[in-house]
Amino acid sequence: MTISSNATSQPTPDQVWLTDITEHWTDEGKLYVCALKDVCSGRIIGYALGDRMTSQLAVRALDHAVIGRDYRGTIVHSDRGSQFRSRAFVARLKHYKMIGSMGRVGACGHNAMMESFFSLLQKNVLDRQRWRTRVELTSRIVNWIERTYHRRRRQARLGRLTPIEFELVFNTQATAA
Repeated sequence: MTISSNATSQPTPDQVWLTDITEHWTDEGKLYVCALKDVCSGRIIGYALGDRMTSQLAVRALDHAVIGRDYRGTIVHSDRGSQFRSRAFVARLKHYKMIGSMGRVGACGHNAMMESFFSLLQKNVLDRQRWRTRVELTSRIVNWIERTYHRRRRQARLGRLTPIEFELVFNTQATAA
């Protein structure tokens, strides 16, 4: 299934999530990061880090993403990576009553927002220094996502709000309506 351009143009929170995996070297070996991003707010709603790029990494990130979210019926869009096509990940989507969506081969534009986030992570954290341990890099990634990306980084498409501020305003307006 592919995601239509209309589904990503003006979504509401928890309507469409994107997911992908990136990797970075430490002196101990690679650290893999699987993250899920809400298209509406740009918030990284779930992530998992590990030393192997497995389906369980993707499942752990999805499990983290659903905490405190209105996720039933959410479209979860990914590339065609084996982790997102695995029985474990597909079963977890069904368990949560979510809809899996995958881009066509060579249609990288569908996941451009996720790639943009990973590019920021690369520039602001990963490439800043040599990382000795996975624990050291994990701590820095989590800190950057939770403190900087969510709470300090203002986004033009959100009216110069941070992802956290945008969700608070959006949810307040939805409750008032």
